[in-house]
Amino acid sequence: MSLFHEFCLQGNRAIVVDEPGVTRDRLYGRSFWGDHEFVVVDTGGVLNVSKSQANVMEDLAISTTIGMDGISLLSREAAVARMPSMIERQATAAVEEASVIIFLVDGQAGLTAADVEIADWLRKSYSSKYIVLAVNKCESPRKGVMQASEFWSLGFSPIPISALSGTGTGELLDLVCSGLKKTEDVENMDEEENYVPSIAIVGRPNVGKSSILNSLLGEDRTIVSPISGTTRDAIDTEFVGPDGQKFRLIDTAGIRRRASVASSGSTTEALSVNRAFRAIRRSDVVALVIEAMACITEQDTRIAERIEKEGKGCLIVVNKWDTIPNKNQQTATYYEQDVREKMRMLDWAPIVYSTAITGQSVEKVIVAASTVEKERARRLSTAILNQVIREAIAFKPPPRTRGGKRGRVYYCTQAAIRPPTFVFFVNDAKLFPETYRRYMEKQLRSDAGFAGTPIRLLWRSRRKVEKDEGKAATRTRSNLSPREGNVALTT
Repeated sequence: MSLFHEFCLQGNRAIVVDEPGVTRDRLYGRSFWGDHEFVVVDTGGVLNVSKSQANVMEDLAISTTIGMDGISLLSREAAVARMPSMIERQATAAVEEASVIIFLVDGQAGLTAADVEIADWLRKSYSSKYIVLAVNKCESPRKGVMQASEFWSLGFSPIPISALSGTGTGELLDLVCSGLKKTEDVENMDEEENYVPSIAIVGRPNVGKSSILNSLLGEDRTIVSPISGTTRDAIDTEFVGPDGQKFRLIDTAGIRRRASVASSGSTTEALSVNRAFRAIRRSDVVALVIEAMACITEQDTRIAERIEKEGKGCLIVVNKWDTIPNKNQQTATYYEQDVREKMRMLDWAPIVYSTAITGQSVEKVIVAASTVEKERARRLSTAILNQVIREAIAFKPPPRTRGGKRGRVYYCTQAAIRPPTFVFFVNDAKLFPETYRRYMEKQLRSDAGFAGTPIRLLWRSRRKVEKDEGKAATRTRSNLSPREGNVALTT
């Protein structure tokens, strides 16, 4: 709902498309109004008995074919039948934990049987909570009063608003804040500003991303269903690990091939995939989930390439490990060899095996992610770094060119973290071929660690550095007057 965007500081957090059933899970955003700070929770539309099952399915635009290969027709139909109640449970959970409820209705559509049912439900079950009836799509202030008057019969005082233009949202926020109880800050502001790493859970549809999130949290934070495309937005959730470290977990929509998304013609899916890629960009560590029994596909490798390109830490989660038959002590070894062979760009990423549906080994995801984040933020002292480089060069010197020239490394320094970035100062960067640069990266990893994170090697030619410094000095001298150019020091 676009009203969510009006309230949230972080902008377009939820996908907004002119079709019903887009929002399904709970979406959280932080907002301020006056001297109040509060959390806004967006929910899926509450589906009710006033509509037939067929109409509900049509409204939700649920497909029982796309992305559901290998799932029996009976299982598909059962999953489809459960979807409305699962969305409602998410909405109910949001209402249960809320201090203020905004009951949003459509002013252009007018009063419906669904509105009456929801109003009865709120009055009977949540009469103790502060409820605000907001009549949306009242773009015209004059007509808005007339549109809102129709909803007096629901037993609440309607307020006309327009989330599109912002009309009436200030008054709505005043009402919302009047129903909030002020709480004292128990945490120091400096602690709130502490760095909290983000872990994005990504992968193809139906590999178990939402199941992993729910298992980690110990609750049904997101809807889990074999229906492809169930998760649409990127769902942010705060999580505290076993060692007390805080993380921000980001569940994402399944990423299908671009051609498949384009052929489906679904704007919602295209936006969902875009949100998933944006989640990778704003994360620190990415948990790439693959399905144990499914072969690693071209799409898996494309996602892996995106992770490496963005410079993010990564761990590979092999989910549904229980589906592998006749496992023995060598099974994981053989499986890892296959993964390494097909995902060479992530040969530095640790591999975790889990069964999210039962919670088996899921905690290893957080343990591995925490280790990856620490490696991603680690710095090497210049002395240790250059010792590693000297040993690597002694074992394998840079190759000579046909003309007899050979590259020479003067020294190396770490310039940045997240990802770790190293600058090599050399006589001529062109004398170091790609094969030797890969060798140097491999030696850095084997001798200095950095498991789970890409590392960047930058090569700077001394001639170029001296040339740049000379130009800078010339510019400085030319900008000085004769008087400014001579400085006398006296004591």
